Amino acid sequence: MNFRSNNHSHRRSIVKAGAISALLSPGLHALPRNTDKIRIGQIGVGHAHATKLSVYRSLPDYEIVGIVEPNQKLREQAMRQPAFQDLKWLTMEQLLETPSLSAVLVETEIKDLLSTAEHCVDAGKHVHIDKPAGESISQFEKILSIAKQKKLLVQMGYMYRYNPAILLLKKFLQEGWLGDVFEVHAVMSKVVPPEGRIAHAEYQGGMMFELGCHLIDLIQVVLGEPSNVSSFHQHVAKTNDLLLDNALAVLQYPRALATVKTSAQEVDGNARRHLVVCGMNGTFHIQPLDNPSVRLTLANPLSSYKAGQQEISFPKFTRYIADAVDMARIIRGEKESDFSYEHDLAVHRTVIKASKLPT
Repeated sequence: MNFRSNNHSHRRSIVKAGAISALLSPGLHALPRNTDKIRIGQIGVGHAHATKLSVYRSLPDYEIVGIVEPNQKLREQAMRQPAFQDLKWLTMEQLLETPSLSAVLVETEIKDLLSTAEHCVDAGKHVHIDKPAGESISQFEKILSIAKQKKLLVQMGYMYRYNPAILLLKKFLQEGWLGDVFEVHAVMSKVVPPEGRIAHAEYQGGMMFELGCHLIDLIQVVLGEPSNVSSFHQHVAKTNDLLLDNALAVLQYPRALATVKTSAQEVDGNARRHLVVCGMNGTFHIQPLDNPSVRLTLANPLSSYKAGQQEISFPKFTRYIADAVDMARIIRGEKESDFSYEHDLAVHRTVIKASKLPT
């Protein structure tokens, strides 16, 4: 059928914030009934996403008891940033011994994420670990094992998990509306400045390790862990940093293929960040990921959606808020995590393989 020629083409559907929240994740943005503040702290300011602490400071669910950064240069830089002003600076021991401390945000440089997170779960604390989860599968598996034994939350900092378009995609998958998925295509790129290129070049996986991990997490929500991973890495910029700045990974499944593409030099790359899921009954195309809209094409009408092509718009998506709210609900025992220990370990295995790191 030629969808562009039938009279159902190009219908536009505007999805309002309240409706999408109620449909996909009841209560996600509502304040929990238990209004006691959750005491949390942060270790590290070296990660690119470390300033997300400002989100937790803005929410009534949390009390920030302190922050840790042993590197004096990083600490002095952080003190001038609004996200960290007027907070108590502590040692790791002081933070972990703080009475009633429930959780720790681990926002160190990537090379220190896992060792820091292991200290936290050993101390009986829930953790939010930023991405990617270091370069070791075995250490991450150990952390997850300890957390599982102690019934602790390990929340990974993959920033699109609570994106409203991703939540709607999960609804479509749960209902089987797209049919059997046979293809997923994902792209996430940007222009990385010279100092960032030098930092990313410290890791063998390059941009696949740095950005591709977000996409691999989403693909495994759709298809699970792949049976085989092939990847291709290049250094294409005329620079001396040796960053593997142009990468492609192909994830193979028995009845599907998924591709992940990422680079460090795409002009206005944010606008082209996308995830396309193709099923036997329809295609679900999210673009851009950071301010999402969906182009949905269906072979047949389903629920409130028409046959043919239609666009679904969402309110402005702000990263990390829903992650923080969900974390509070999980810690309070109001819900279980939507992402199992097994999912996070499988994602990490695939990230390591796609980054051509030792397994």
